Amino acid sequence: ETFSAKHQKIQQSQSIWSFLSIIHKKQPGSRAVIEALVDWINKTLKAEHIVIQSLEEDLYDGLVLHHLLARLGNVKLDVEEIALTGSSQLRKLEAVMKELDKMLGVEDGCPIKWDVKLCLSVIHNKDLLATIHLLVAMAKAFQPELNLPPNVKIDVVTVEVSKSGIKSEVQTEVLTEDSLTHFSGCLTNPGEDPIEQLLKLEATKVNTVKKAILHFVNQNMASLGLQVADMDKQFADGVILLLLIGQLEGFFIPLVDFHLTPANDAEMLHNVTLALDLLDDIGLQLPNIDPQDIVSQDVAATLKVLYALFRKHKRN
Repeated sequence: ETFSAKHQKIQQSQSIWSFLSIIHKKQPGSRAVIEALVDWINKTLKAEHIVIQSLEEDLYDGLVLHHLLARLGNVKLDVEEIALTGSSQLRKLEAVMKELDKMLGVEDGCPIKWDVKLCLSVIHNKDLLATIHLLVAMAKAFQPELNLPPNVKIDVVTVEVSKSGIKSEVQTEVLTEDSLTHFSGCLTNPGEDPIEQLLKLEATKVNTVKKAILHFVNQNMASLGLQVADMDKQFADGVILLLLIGQLEGFFIPLVDFHLTPANDAEMLHNVTLALDLLDDIGLQLPNIDPQDIVSQDVAATLKVLYALFRKHKRN
């Protein structure tokens, strides 16, 4: 179920007295997302001398969200600056959320998973899960280049207290999706090569997808003690590409079959040709990609190969 569907169900149940969503903050994924969001807010509002430490404790009254909306969305709302009472805080939050509902209801034709109207009361009640969902959506809409940890899924304990007793269960909640998965799900022309479509978009979206690809690559190369920082250059000699294929497919490529430290273009071409032949052998056909394109640091060719590997081996 989506976040909004779960809370809709709770609201419709007359027998339930209370409902809690509990996130274990020490989970690596949740901690990384929370730290990234806190840092983002503090940097964004630094000029206004606003500093936060806790998402649920510092955002529930609407003040920080109001300033974020004004700074990022250039929106001015006719609301009081400091809301001291619970009713005035709810009024302020409602004004902010209604404006966000207009701006974040749909992104690139892909419906989002949460509803700001349902978020209103739970955010005011300091629900961390709702607050994170809202901030992630704002970041994606206003600053898509923000480097949030991708593909973060965490365990959330849901507790229902009713007349019949206490019921709890653990559910997996998606805090951030993989940029590549989101990108592939929002293609405007399914018949066209996805990377060709990507390269027609603005630079921020291209960079977001490239960062996600690098994250995927580095996750799988970490056990070898290797890290890719420059996608365009570091795949040109074919070495990391061959090692990545071996890691993903679970086989060892004998060192005598390729040049571990290629000294010239001919040796680099040999490595890349071998890599593309291996991909063809495992059924990952990549038409219209010439090995020389990779050696020549052609961005589109390199992205097509890596994107194909991601599609085959992406983590569910």
